[in-house]
Amino acid sequence: MSIKEILTDVNIIVVLPGMNITELARRLKVHPNLLRDKLPELGFSVGQRAIKIDDRQAQKIISAWTEMTRKQRLAQKVEIQKSHTDRKHEIEPAQRKSVSIPSVITVRDFASRLELPVPRVMQELMKNGILASINQQIDFDTASIIAEDLGFAPVREEKSKEEDTSGLEKIRERVEKEVDENLLPRAPVVVVMGHVDHGKTKLLDAIRKTNVMESEAGGITQHIGAYQVERNGRHITFIDTPGHEAFTVMRSRGAKVADIAILVVASDDGVQPQTKEVVDIIKSAGLPFIIALNKIDRPESNIDKVKGELAELDLVSEDWGGKTIIVPISAKQGTNIETLLDTLLLVADIEKDHIVANPNHRALGTTIESHVDPGSGPVATVLVQSGTLHIGDTLAVHDTLYGRVRAMQNWKGDALLEAPPSTPAKIIGWKIAPSVGDIMEVPEKGKELKKIKSTDSSFKATEEVASIRHIQTHNETSETIENGKKVINLIIRADVLGSLEAILGMLDKIQHEQVGVKVVQKGLGNITDVDVSSAEGTHAIIIGFNVHPTTTAEQLARDKHIEIRQYQIIYKLFEAILADMQKLLPSEQVFTELGTFGVLKNFHKNDHGWIVGGRVKKGVLKPGAKLRLSRNGEYIGEGIVESLQLGKSEMKEAKEGQEIGLSYKGKIKPEEGDILEAYIEENIAQKLKIEGIRLR
Repeated sequence: MSIKEILTDVNIIVVLPGMNITELARRLKVHPNLLRDKLPELGFSVGQRAIKIDDRQAQKIISAWTEMTRKQRLAQKVEIQKSHTDRKHEIEPAQRKSVSIPSVITVRDFASRLELPVPRVMQELMKNGILASINQQIDFDTASIIAEDLGFAPVREEKSKEEDTSGLEKIRERVEKEVDENLLPRAPVVVVMGHVDHGKTKLLDAIRKTNVMESEAGGITQHIGAYQVERNGRHITFIDTPGHEAFTVMRSRGAKVADIAILVVASDDGVQPQTKEVVDIIKSAGLPFIIALNKIDRPESNIDKVKGELAELDLVSEDWGGKTIIVPISAKQGTNIETLLDTLLLVADIEKDHIVANPNHRALGTTIESHVDPGSGPVATVLVQSGTLHIGDTLAVHDTLYGRVRAMQNWKGDALLEAPPSTPAKIIGWKIAPSVGDIMEVPEKGKELKKIKSTDSSFKATEEVASIRHIQTHNETSETIENGKKVINLIIRADVLGSLEAILGMLDKIQHEQVGVKVVQKGLGNITDVDVSSAEGTHAIIIGFNVHPTTTAEQLARDKHIEIRQYQIIYKLFEAILADMQKLLPSEQVFTELGTFGVLKNFHKNDHGWIVGGRVKKGVLKPGAKLRLSRNGEYIGEGIVESLQLGKSEMKEAKEGQEIGLSYKGKIKPEEGDILEAYIEENIAQKLKIEGIRLR
């Protein structure tokens, strides 16, 4: 390599005798014509037809051009800094983005398509007078109005296949077709709802004389369970729905299969946000209900105060002249539990025309819980709502063959030969576990059912649950970062489908402009080496909820440095993910303008710059502050305030109007009349804020 090439390679421009204009332009990385046009502005009289210039003039042009480009870069830098000074985060009006909407869609899926938080969509629905729970379906007309209000252009999605009738409608149609003389009374189905820690599980403990709470991590019920009790020779079926805010989906689903609701309110805590939400769900479902005023044994209990809070929700107690039945109880002491059961039977008698079914028909019911048992395979609890389920019956979901009843158990674990209406039955014999909320029916012609295909995209279960022994796990490709948004990829394994749905429901709430979460794979059962391999390919963290990694999976994860996390309490899982997202947020560069300083005299040069005298024209100056140097309105240099001095005393701060001496560290010599602008540059960590999320 020649000396010329070496010097050019390190960006040192070598001027050769009699340099051509074309060569000079090449070295300045500019077109020759643009160079000729700019030279007069820089004070050089070189004609448009000039071909060659002498060495001295070429060197001056190079210096002037370098200074010009330096000032241009400085001006751009200052413009960027000032744009970040005390800036407000304003959301620009979103351009109308088209969104495909089917004829019927759940609120949760609708929010997902809009890429908006579920609470934001529910808020917009409420503004339009529509009270819908997260799992409730809305039609295209409703969804299109909401989408337009939120700045989207809705497009009706073409039906690729005949859509399924919703479970509630299917059951209603079955009952309406029945001849009256075939309908017989059945046990009422009661859903227990209320705010977290208000005593729902304790109430069921008192009713069943069992202790479910001790088996629940953190004292929080984490699965939907169905139980039956007997009172005065009559059966009552209870559905226990979790009360933590993570379980909105499951609470709303619980209301769909019930005949009567019990709203549990703690007499020492009163009406809480979830209490109001549950009231809305009960009213929208049109359920008759009773309020159980719990914890009356506590000294801080205030029944009248809570009744007043309930009255504000238009729930006026009967003893106050209203129509709401309120039963004061103590689940812990067992006080008034029998009164509550008697009241339930009374309400059931009032609603007896609706609490009927034909037991002599093919069984039809709703899936209450679903999971994969290591010994029995897929297992699901179904609440039979019409007909009677027998051993050997064919099981159909979405007109697809799901299996055959090999065995049934009641909630106590006792074997059942048949399950009449209102009976919760744990069924063994599924080829694949159905989703919670799926309608199970015994078909009239089992041979006409579709066969299970793991590749069939219309098969809902492939999207909701996966057992690696029975079906291929649904897997999505890992997304790349879009518009600077960092995404945490997760593979989630849970013990039961109720837990999995609750986790997904919480993750649905996470919507942020800069960071996000993507579930690239989900399923039931223990963590396997297949999950570890998938995590390696998608750069995902494996989350296990009440499940464990197999020995081979654990070893493989160590070898491949794949992170596996295990949780038993859902809100701790959620908070850990939010903490991960917080770490991903980039720090924000903020510039704070301090003040300006007018140079009156340059005293002398020091080791790093100059010492100048002048006056603080505006604001304040502080040692350590950064400086911009401007001359005649043009930015020409940068520096730092090393120290401030008034007389012989050093200053920590100089205020407007003070004449001081300033030690300036920089390369450009300040002159009389120059302006120094002082500012502070900070990198501040952003705080993760997500609408609709409340941490403990």
